[in-house]
Order: sequence, then structure tokens, then C-alpha cells
Amino acid sequence: MSTRPEPHEVAAAFAGLLRSPRFSAVLATTGVGIAALSYPLIRLTGWAGYLSALGGLVALMVVVLMARRAELDRELPPLSLLVFLGWAAISVLWSEYQWVTLGGVAYLVSYAFVGVFIAYTRDTIQIVRSWGDVLRVVLGASLAIEIFSGILIDAPIPFLSVQGNIAALGPISGVLQTRNQLGLLALVGAVSFATELRTRSVRPLVGVLSLIGAAACIGLTRSAIVIGTAGVVLVAAAVLYGIRRVRPDRRQTWQFVILGVAVAVIIVGWIFRSPIVKAFNAEGALDYRLHLWQKIVALLPGNTIEGWGWTGRWHPDVAPYLALTVDGNRPASSALNAFLDVWFQLGIIGLVIFVGMLGLAFTRSWLLAGRRRSVIYAWPALVLIALLLVSLAESSILVEFGWLTFVVCCVTASRELSWRSALRTPPAPEPLESEQTS
Repeated sequence: MSTRPEPHEVAAAFAGLLRSPRFSAVLATTGVGIAALSYPLIRLTGWAGYLSALGGLVALMVVVLMARRAELDRELPPLSLLVFLGWAAISVLWSEYQWVTLGGVAYLVSYAFVGVFIAYTRDTIQIVRSWGDVLRVVLGASLAIEIFSGILIDAPIPFLSVQGNIAALGPISGVLQTRNQLGLLALVGAVSFATELRTRSVRPLVGVLSLIGAAACIGLTRSAIVIGTAGVVLVAAAVLYGIRRVRPDRRQTWQFVILGVAVAVIIVGWIFRSPIVKAFNAEGALDYRLHLWQKIVALLPGNTIEGWGWTGRWHPDVAPYLALTVDGNRPASSALNAFLDVWFQLGIIGLVIFVGMLGLAFTRSWLLAGRRRSVIYAWPALVLIALLLVSLAESSILVEFGWLTFVVCCVTASRELSWRSALRTPPAPEPLESEQTS
């Protein structure tokens, strides 16, 4: 005859579950999944269901951090991240839509907290595994629903904004509403899958098929910004491969050489921007964005310094967003440029903070990737390159998956490399680190 456990035994078992690394891994993967699948989840459950899931996840993460407080680092997240969050919160004071701003700030802080939790409770290879596991499902589901819509039933699925164009080789958006959002997740997925392969974290067949799926999604988006970013990420990966094999006393010199080349390429790209746009057949997408950007710039005077107030996602039912339509009647959901979006919402002060935060995070990540011989340290730098470049044509880095991924990269780089050590020339060659598996 079984006996009922004593209350203290139940409490001890529950405390053990909260302190379990496996439970933290489940929470981390759940957080990435909620962020990556925000669009279909909102369509299926509504905002009430989605926010309830996010709130429940945050509450569980708070309890876990309290249970594991003795074993986790107590250092603060990067100051630049805290300053950006603080300025977004302060914008409620002058916002003309204060309830929207309060909700937008709470949403921003919630995902920032999820990112900090993941960065503090998981090491880099475990973070890569969480992203890889989630993105395999997301990209697989996207290809599956596009095949179902475009080949099996040969009809669009308006509920998920699936047009069924895969038979014509795109453009496709999968379960992510827009092709650029699908492309961004495919880019991050490709970096994650390649890292998993190099570290032998997954079986070779799984890794290769995952990379093929990510490449297929990137190509089938037929998005100029996504395909161009993929090329830049490949070049950056090759550059990092070379830097890690340069003698430590010469790395800093080569870093400046690479910086000079990158600046020169940017200048040349700007000079020849028109031929480049025509080569990618992106005139229509650019005209669409320019029309919206002109309307946004026209609303900046009077709020240039402090902005209109933070919203994150645009709310087309409040002014001035209800006036920002792209085709005369359809409201825009974002500025389609993260930098202009931040300027509009948080003013020039917020934009300076935002650019500084991105610059510090990327510099740390790049230096970390160049100093550490293990391939896992290249993941934050390459992912940030994808996020930053796609931010020129989308605002996805400000919400959900893009924001969560940025926060994780930012906090991870900050914990692994302080500025004092970042600016110091390594005194001796580093031994090749053994690749971790999980």
C-alpha cells in the first residue's frame, strides 16, 4: 500500500525541479519558441492567450532564478541595455498614448528578461542548441505549409498569410507572415545549424538536412535584403576563420585592416546603391519603404529629440500611427527600418542609445569570436550581423524573436569578454579549445 508523501518531501522535490538545469533548458527552449512563433500563436490564441503564455513563462523564470540564486552569477546585464530599457520606460512621461507605451515597455522588458534568463542559466553551446531545436521546427513547418498550400491544395491560406507561391519558387513566408521575417529566422537558423555541425552537437544527417532547409527558405523568400545578408554572413564567417588563425600579437592590426575594408565596402555600396537595387530587382520594395519613410520623417519635427513615445509594435488605432498607411488604406505595422523606428518612437536620444548599444554588443561579440578558437564563440557575432543588416529593411530586432536574440547575444558577449580584456592584446597564443557537445 503506497503512502502519501509528506509536505516537506513534496516541497523538496519541487525545489529540486526548480534548480534542475534540465528545467531551465525547457524554459529557455519554450521562450525561444514563443518568440519565434509569435505570429501563428497570436492568430490561434489571440493576444490574451499569447500574453498569458509569456507572463506565465516570465513568472516561472523568476521563481527559478530565486531558487538558483546561490549558484548563478549576480552581475548586472550590460549598462547600454539597461539605459535603452530605461529611456523607453521614461518615454511614458511625454507619450500621447500612455497606456500603449506602458504595454509596449512591459512587452519589451519581458522579452529582455527572458533573454537575460537564458544567457545567465545556459552556456553558449546550450543556447545554440535551443535556437537550433526551435528553428528546425519553425523552418520545417514553414516549408511544410507552403508545400501544402502551393502544391497539394494549390490555394492560399489567408489565416496565416500563406500565398502558396512555392511552386513558382517563391516568394514564401511560411508561418511567419512576411518573407523577410522567415528569411531572418532562416539566417539565424543557418548559423545555428552550422555551429551544431562543427561542434558535433547533432547527428551529421540532421545538421546537413537542417542547413539545406535553411538555405531553401533563404532562397525561396526571394528577398534582396535576406539574400544579400546571407552573403555578408558567409564572408564574415570566412574572415573570422582567418582571424582566429592569426598570431595573437598581430590580430589587433588585422582587425583594423578588416574595419577599413568594411568601411570602404559600405562607401562603395552607397555610391552604387542604384545599380545594386536594380541587380536585385528590388525597386518595388524600395519604393514601398521610401513612401512610408517619407511619411514618418514628416511627423518627426516637434518630437525629434524625445520621440513620440515607445510602442514597440505599432498600434494603427492610435495617432500618429493611424495616419501612417502604405497604400492609402492599409496601416503599416512598423517603420520597416529599426533605426528610423527607434528615432520615431524615442527621438534622437533614443537612437543614439540604440546605436551605441548595438555597436558595443557587436564589437564585443566580434572581438570574442576572434580571440576564442572554439567555433561556438562565432555564433553571437554572425547572428548580430544578420540582425543588424536585416534591421535596415525591417524592425524585427525591436520585438519578439529579434529582440530576444539580440539580448542573448548582448549579454553573452558582455559576460564572456569585459572591455578591459577586450582592448588588451593577448600575450600568448591560445590552445585550441575542445568542442563541446551539449
